[in-house]
Amino acid sequence: MAIGKWIGSALGWILGGGVLGAVAGFCIGTMLDEAIEDKKHKGPDDDAGNGGQSYYEQSTFGGRRPFEEDRNSFLFSMLVLSSYIIKADGRIMHSEMEFVRQFLRHNFGPQAVSQGEDILLKLFELQKQQGPYQFKETIRKSCIEISFHMNISQRLQLLNYLVIIAKVDGIVSPEEVTALKEVAHYLGLSAQDVESMLNLENGAKDSSNIEEAYKVLGISPSATDEEVKAAYRKMALKHHPDRVSALGEDVRKAAEKKFQEINDAKERIFKARGL
Repeated sequence: MAIGKWIGSALGWILGGGVLGAVAGFCIGTMLDEAIEDKKHKGPDDDAGNGGQSYYEQSTFGGRRPFEEDRNSFLFSMLVLSSYIIKADGRIMHSEMEFVRQFLRHNFGPQAVSQGEDILLKLFELQKQQGPYQFKETIRKSCIEISFHMNISQRLQLLNYLVIIAKVDGIVSPEEVTALKEVAHYLGLSAQDVESMLNLENGAKDSSNIEEAYKVLGISPSATDEEVKAAYRKMALKHHPDRVSALGEDVRKAAEKKFQEINDAKERIFKARGL
């Protein structure tokens, strides 16, 4: 099996050890072994078009784009945490899995779809092996490692993907909300960050319920004008898309969409207050 570029390329700090390194070993060790074995069975002319290097060698050791390791580590972290959110309500929904497939296909190519899905299935298997309490501890320790290596804006974008996965089937169960808030806490974020993201689309667009716009900014309708402005400035600083640009253009575009929804919610509040 030829290994996908995002897996073939080193996963940065994740492969340096710790809980995430152990999880990565459980999930992709077989894939890497098969890729190396596939390379051994190639003839000397098989890689002629690659200047004598196999695709595995090029992807892992040379020709990497800037920040590719951080990008791939972000993706693997997303898959690990997604496995926790997807199974939070005890079910694996087709719509949630399809969101992950589309994300992989759009950003990493068709080969990454089957491999990313295989990783998710292995994570579900690990969750079954460990049981809910031990796997929850695995998630907690993984989040601590993620927090050490990602800035707050990158962690917020990671959380935003998890919220989207929970929302994609049209219903966010209480179990999913609890799991999202647990992950947010482990990542050094807040329950309010989760509430804000859960209300993003409605708070930006639904003119019939301005309270949801206030939820996006994390304030109550009774807040003063100065408190509203301060809350927006804080949100804008944390969620600015430039702060996740190192993770790739696709991640930046997703952050831009979120940033625009925050701005839209702010504009609705400002308009209602005559600011």
